[in-house]
Amino acid sequence: MLSIKDISKSFQQRGLVLDKLSLEVSEGDTIAIMGPSGSGKTTLMNILGLLDKPDSGEIIFKGASIANYSDDESADYRNKNIGFVFQEHLLLPYLTVSDNIFLPLLASEHSRQEIVSKEEYLSDLMDKTGITQLKGKYPRQISGGEAQRVALVRALANNPSILLADEPTGSLDSKNAEKMGELLIDMNHRYGITIILATHSAELAKKMSRKLRIEEGKLTASPE
Repeated sequence: MLSIKDISKSFQQRGLVLDKLSLEVSEGDTIAIMGPSGSGKTTLMNILGLLDKPDSGEIIFKGASIANYSDDESADYRNKNIGFVFQEHLLLPYLTVSDNIFLPLLASEHSRQEIVSKEEYLSDLMDKTGITQLKGKYPRQISGGEAQRVALVRALANNPSILLADEPTGSLDSKNAEKMGELLIDMNHRYGITIILATHSAELAKKMSRKLRIEEGKLTASPE
């Protein structure tokens, strides 16, 4: 489904961060990427989502080479295939929960039939994640755990093939972190969404089918 081969990335202040790193991702995988702060986890996630470009190497998605996509092509790739969840929920404070969730649908045109189908899908997601009762509230009126669940549903609005989650439980207490981990696995089982997450949490990593560690710019299987 997704293959990255010999990816390298350097930054002026940090030097070499990714060093000919490779990763093969199959459809339906759940992958945890662990490593200390500054090891390159976020850099790798940004490259997988085409938010950043590698200095060298290949990125192949469903048989197509995408590493050298233009900005417009990269945006189209993200809109159609990638959902993002970050450590901070990044909800827009002046929009209700419902409006935040439906916002990604405005990024591309949809027929009336597609809109109805999307509404049904998102209503089902809100129900499954226990946030239906929050849809008329604003981000300031809900808890951090609830906001992160809203962010998860928003990330899934366009039926992405891959969910990229960068420290999705980093700002949550242990109870809400546990719930978020369970929700991620549930979304994978229900909808077949491939999940790649970067995390410091060994507990969250254990829920994934594959655990990798990034060190000295390369990925290895994690013993944790």
